[in-house]
Amino acid sequence: MCGRYASTQSDSDLRAVFDIAESVGEELPPSYNVAPTQTVRTVLERIPKDEPESDAVRQLRSVRWGLIPSWSKDAKIGSRMINARSETITEKPSFKKAASKRRCIVPADGYYEWEKRDGAKVPYFLHAEGVLAMAGLYELWRDPTKADDDEDRWVWSVTVLTAPAADALGHIHDRSPVVIPENLRDDWLNPSITKLESVQDMLATIPEPRLLPYEVGTAVNSVRNNSPELLNPVA
Repeated sequence: MCGRYASTQSDSDLRAVFDIAESVGEELPPSYNVAPTQTVRTVLERIPKDEPESDAVRQLRSVRWGLIPSWSKDAKIGSRMINARSETITEKPSFKKAASKRRCIVPADGYYEWEKRDGAKVPYFLHAEGVLAMAGLYELWRDPTKADDDEDRWVWSVTVLTAPAADALGHIHDRSPVVIPENLRDDWLNPSITKLESVQDMLATIPEPRLLPYEVGTAVNSVRNNSPELLNPVA
C-alpha cells in the first residue's frame, strides 16, 4: 500500500518533469512525511468548461489525499480511501467513473512502508531515480454544508493505485504503488480515453517499478515529524 510518502519537488521542477501548462492552487512546501487527508499536488488533464471543444489542459493542482466519491454523504469516507486496488478500479462503484474519466498522477520522491520484523514494524523508504509518477484517480465532491456561491463548495480528492509488490519488495509489504513510466503518462492522463477496457489494458502494460528500499528511523512513524532527517538511512 501507500500510506505515507515524501514530496519535496518545487512546482517549477514538476512543471518541467510533467510538461504542465498551468498551476491551480498555491505551491505547497516540501514535505518529508505526507499523510492521508493532507493537501497534495497532483498532475491531471481537464477540458476547460467554457471551451468544451478545446483540447485538455495539463494542470498541476492541489487536492486532498483520500478519495471522496461524488455520491458520499460526507467527507469522512476519504480517510479510508487513500489507496485503490488497480485490479478492481474498473468494477467498484467508488472508483469506476474516476477510472474512466479522472485519472491523474501523484508525484513523489518515494514512499514509506513498514516491514513486520520480530514483533515490531520497521520503516523503510522506497525510491527510484527521479520523481515517482504514482498512478491516481481524482474525484469532485459537492460539500452540502457550503453555499452555492462558496468557492470551497467543491472538494477535490485523490486516491493512489496499488498493485501486488514485486518479489524484491514483497518482503516489506505485499503491495506497492502503481508507477506510470514516462512513455505511458500521456495516455494515462488523457481524459478522452474513457473505455474501461482501455484502462485495464493500460494497467496491464505498466511494468513493476524498480524501487530501492532502505531502512529509516522510527521518527517517521509520527505524522508530527516532518524534516529532511526522516530520509536518512539508519546506521
